[in-house]
Amino acid sequence: MQLAQSPKIIVYYFVGGMPEAVQSFVDDKDFNEVRNIQKQILAAYEQDFSKHAPNEIVPKIRMVWNSIASQLAKENKKFFYGLVREGGRAKEFETAIMWLVDCGLVHKVSRVNAARIPLKAYEDLKAFKLYMVDVGLLGCMTGLRQQTLLDGNDLFTEFKGSLTEQYVCQQLKTINDLGVYYYTNDRGSCEVDFVIDTGEQIIPIEVKAEVNLKAKSLRVYKDKYNPEISIRTSMADYKKEDWLVNLPLFAIENVVSK
Repeated sequence: MQLAQSPKIIVYYFVGGMPEAVQSFVDDKDFNEVRNIQKQILAAYEQDFSKHAPNEIVPKIRMVWNSIASQLAKENKKFFYGLVREGGRAKEFETAIMWLVDCGLVHKVSRVNAARIPLKAYEDLKAFKLYMVDVGLLGCMTGLRQQTLLDGNDLFTEFKGSLTEQYVCQQLKTINDLGVYYYTNDRGSCEVDFVIDTGEQIIPIEVKAEVNLKAKSLRVYKDKYNPEISIRTSMADYKKEDWLVNLPLFAIENVVSK
């Protein structure tokens, strides 16, 4: 496989950002060894569930953990307790989710139902998405092969969007003092993948896995809230339009400076 033929961002989707995995890839460019390291990291995390979590919630932590990939694979990535276990309810699993969040193993992104400062005041505590801490670990958890990811596959298109959202989430979470949420209107007819609160302004962000630059929900959001700036992040090059900035995926951490 010729590495140069694959966009670097796609390589990052496979390797991720865990230090040991990154160092291994820098040294050897061996995707198989990277995957072995990621498997070891995931196994260590699961061992930590039993070592450090209260015994009574360990099974529930495992169920939540094992459901994350399927939660993100849905078109609507809102977390559903029924996917963890049929008939599952919040009261059964909220402590397990809190444990995973507090340990830094998952990112919890809550819904907001309005776009005003401060966003936290408009947080819907009952609606949220769960993302992994690392895109490479998400790919490893699903058994995604490097050939599928790097060369592309018609059957892979949908989950590629999930990996892209995962990537954007973890990049946003590295920015200090940034509130990260997502937005849907009350009818559910408009969803913006991420809405961030810089403390001075609210910035909506729509995520595109490819170069498809249609942004219907972002337009609906713009017409309602008229934000100072709207971001669409994708594989396309940087482009500033009237009300919209297309920011390449690799530059998403610069969103606050736009």
